Amino acid sequence: VQLVESGGGLVQSGGSLRLSCAASGIIFRLYAMGWYRQAPGKQRELVATITSGGSTNYADSVKGRFTISRDNAKNTVYLQMNSLKPEDTAVYYCNGKFSSLDYWGQGTQVTVSS
Repeated sequence: VQLVESGGGLVQSGGSLRLSCAASGIIFRLYAMGWYRQAPGKQRELVATITSGGSTNYADSVKGRFTISRDNAKNTVYLQMNSLKPEDTAVYYCNGKFSSLDYWGQGTQVTVSS
């Protein structure tokens, strides 16, 4: 099983990035997918999730700015991040869950400069 994130980088405050997470080795359409982030010295926190049926959930801190989506044909989940703020700086991790199965990607760094 592999979850491979991409799309991170350095962006100015107010800018946008789109993260992608390509999954392999799982029946992707069955999995609830999510994005989490961890800033230096802080615990990992939920950013957004999307169920196998397409229902979404967001952390209050990103509502209205971030959008999670999935393409089951491409086995990929996306996180569109707009109006980025310096406090969004973190390593962003992709997660896939189905029943007792729980997989994580290696993370991608997002840095927002002020």
